[in-house]
Amino acid sequence: MYNTDDRIVLTLDAGGTNFVFLAIQGNKEIVSPLCLPAFPGNLDKCLQSLYNGFSEIKSRVTGTVAAISFAFPGPADYKNGIIGDLPNFPSFRGGVPLGPFLKEKFKTPVYINNDGNLFAYGEALVGALPQLNAILAAHGCKKTYKNLIGITFGTGFGSGVVIDSKLLTGDNDCGGDVWVFRNKLYPDMIVEDSVSIRAVIRVYNELSGNTDNSISPKDIFDIAEGVKHGDKQAAIGSFAQFGEVAGDAISHLLAFTDGIVVIGGGITGAAKYIFPSMLNEMRSKLGTFAGDLFPRLEMELFDLTDSAQLDEFVKDKSIEVKIPYTNNYITYNPVKQLGILVTNIGTSKAVALGAYAYALAELDK
Repeated sequence: MYNTDDRIVLTLDAGGTNFVFLAIQGNKEIVSPLCLPAFPGNLDKCLQSLYNGFSEIKSRVTGTVAAISFAFPGPADYKNGIIGDLPNFPSFRGGVPLGPFLKEKFKTPVYINNDGNLFAYGEALVGALPQLNAILAAHGCKKTYKNLIGITFGTGFGSGVVIDSKLLTGDNDCGGDVWVFRNKLYPDMIVEDSVSIRAVIRVYNELSGNTDNSISPKDIFDIAEGVKHGDKQAAIGSFAQFGEVAGDAISHLLAFTDGIVVIGGGITGAAKYIFPSMLNEMRSKLGTFAGDLFPRLEMELFDLTDSAQLDEFVKDKSIEVKIPYTNNYITYNPVKQLGILVTNIGTSKAVALGAYAYALAELDK
C-alpha cells in the first residue's frame, strides 16, 4: 500500500534528547535524516527546533508536501494535536497545541500519534503482515492474516492494534494501550513497571544484590551472554521475568484482537532470553472450578523467529468437507493459529512508515 503514491510526507522521530526528521514518498525515504536537539525542558527552544527541522527537510524535497505526520509521546489529544503532561518533556506541562502550531507555520495538515500505534500501523501495511502473507501464499497456504498487534519493548511498554488495515485509536486516543494493564506478578502495579528498561535493571539488582545504578540493559545482556562480569543467572532471570509479565499482557490483547504479534524496540536484542518465558506464559493453561483445563489462548501460538516453527506455520492445513445430502465439498481450516515475530524492517522505520501511511489514510477520508 502506498508504494507508488507520489505524495510527500514529512516525519519525525521524537526522542527526549534528539529530533530526527525525514521525508517519505512512496514508502521510501527521499532525503537523508536530519538530527537536531530536542530541548525538552525549554518550550521556546523545542518549538524552534521542530520548526527548523521541518523547514530544512521541506527545503530538500522537490514537490508539494502533502502533510506532516509523526509520533510524539503521550498523554495527548492526538486528534486535535495537543500534547499533555510528559515526564520527559516537562516544558509541555499544561498542554501544548503542537499540531495547530505546526499547521499554522507550514500551512499543511499535521497528524500526530503515539509510537506504539504508528509502529503497529507501519508493520501492518508495509512490514510484518504483508511479508508474512507473501510467505504463506508462496507456500500455497490459503490463509491470509488481516490483524496485527505491535509491541515495543524499551523505555516503556508500547503497543498498537490494527484491525483489517484500520488503526484502533479509540474515542480517547487510548485504543490498544497496555502499559497500565494489571501487573501479573504485582497486582497493585502497572504492567510497565515489569516490562521496561527500568524493570530489567531493577530485577537484576534485586536478584544479584548489585548496587551500581549505572548498569544498563545492554550490560545485563552481556552478563547473560558471559562476555561481561556479573551475576549471569540474575541477568537471565531479569529478562525471563520481563517476558513472563509481557506474555500475560499480550495474551489479553490477543483475546480480543486475534492477530499476528510483532515485537520491536531496543530490548528486542535480548529476545533469546525474553521469548521463552513470554511464550510459556502465552501457551499456559487456565482451569475451572470443575477441574477442567483450557489453553490460555484459543489459537495455537507459533514463534516465527524459529525456522522449524515457521515451516510448520506456513503449511496449508485446510481440508475438504462434504456438504450434507449433496455431492459438493467446501474448504475448511480446522486449525486456529497465530504467530509472533520480531520486526524485520526495524522499529524506527516502521514508525516512520506508519506515520506516512496514517497521514495518507487521513487525507483520503
